[in-house]
Amino acid sequence: MAGSYPEGAPVVLADKRQQFGNRFLSDPARVFHHNAWDNVEWSEEQAAAAERKVQENSTQRVCQEKQVDYEINAHKYWNNFYKIHENGFFKDRHWLFTEFPELAPSQNQNHLKDWFLENKRSEVPECRNNEDGPSLIMEEQHKCSSKSLEHKTETPPVEENVTQKISDLEICAEEFPGSSATYRILEVGCGVGNTVFPILQTNNDPGLFVYCCDFSSTAIELVQTNPEYDPSRCFAFVHDLCDEEKSYPVPKGSLDIIILIFVLSAIVPDKMQKAINRLSRLLKPGGMMLLRDYGRYDMAQLRFKKGQCLSGNFYVRGDGTRVYFFTQEELDTLFTTAGLEKVQNLVDRRLQVNRGKQLTMYRVWIQCKYCKPLLSSTS
Repeated sequence: MAGSYPEGAPVVLADKRQQFGNRFLSDPARVFHHNAWDNVEWSEEQAAAAERKVQENSTQRVCQEKQVDYEINAHKYWNNFYKIHENGFFKDRHWLFTEFPELAPSQNQNHLKDWFLENKRSEVPECRNNEDGPSLIMEEQHKCSSKSLEHKTETPPVEENVTQKISDLEICAEEFPGSSATYRILEVGCGVGNTVFPILQTNNDPGLFVYCCDFSSTAIELVQTNPEYDPSRCFAFVHDLCDEEKSYPVPKGSLDIIILIFVLSAIVPDKMQKAINRLSRLLKPGGMMLLRDYGRYDMAQLRFKKGQCLSGNFYVRGDGTRVYFFTQEELDTLFTTAGLEKVQNLVDRRLQVNRGKQLTMYRVWIQCKYCKPLLSSTS
């Protein structure tokens, strides 16, 4: 089910609110004039039809024995996926710098700082069409200090004698990979590097260090053997997001940015909160967690057949990989419970068009930015 996988490249805008796109379908007769349309509102009938479709494909659940297999052997299914597709399935995500300016080179950080200051003086109101059904929802709350988006010149203090265990090695907090960097980014669920390599190619800040992990050893091997992989600027490692016993190769409070692009949806819903809690502890005060993932009633969810549903809004693809479809409220709960504050939580509702086959495909993604509160002066 290739159609169940992501990739949508948002339209690049010239104004400050770039992430919302600017190609709107005002005349339905022109639907096949372009490949994609932004911020497409759903009618009540379309929303009701989507809800009925999900109820229909959720009536027959995967048996418990197979569900256990999909969980225990999840890494094997993803290894098989990358062995088959290698680095030819997903395209490099150069659109990330439009959606997430925090990943851009350091000279762009001042622009982002000004943007935050301006919007903090004039809050963007919440726009909501329908409280219960799918609708375009755009929420932005600018709670992070602009200082959290500037590259730091000093590494925040860490407790002495703190160590992190990586496999069989004990790594001192002062000597971890990238310990001399002034700006640190971690991508969880990096795949074959479609996010990491555009960052390394675009952001030439000498103080930047990028970590990337995936629990597919095949994917990590493809990253490490990529000609663009530079061990002096990047550290790729195998890691299971749900493994509570295995530590990350960085101390707590050391990361500026954590990226989650279509990865949280791949794990069991019951394990999501603990995974986000652990990641939150790695962020510096003022650090940011960035997410883009599947939204409820995305085309991929509606295409699943009976017998592929594992639990509510959680499905297994034909290749054994799994996917969950979120609401904004669910993601907000996950992040705020982990002690993070909302900066952005929006629905990207897009109409993609196959002009050759005259097909329309309604995609629903959710994009979030949550930051770790700055330490108070009395703490």
